[in-house]
Amino acid sequence: MPGIVFGTDALAGSHGRNFQELVYRVEKGGHAPMAAIVFATSLAAESLRLGDRIGTLAPGFEADLIATDGDPSKDIQALERVVFVMKGGQVVMNEASGR
Repeated sequence: MPGIVFGTDALAGSHGRNFQELVYRVEKGGHAPMAAIVFATSLAAESLRLGDRIGTLAPGFEADLIATDGDPSKDIQALERVVFVMKGGQVVMNEASGR
């Protein structure tokens, strides 16, 4: 299914709730969960001509990442249950360690 690349030009007050657009795309727009995730990651990076640096979890790529309680490729609502956040290679939230 064709899709629209995900952007982060959020309206005031939307910061931290961007995942809701992915949930909406799946639940109302009919996208497969993994397609919505790809639109928000590697496809978005490619659209900015940054696909050789970001948008993919691989050696040599810059990566900010999250871990969820659940598999968002099967249950997009898992994006609401973030338990780990790494930004710029630094852990900024880890529920298992209390950080």
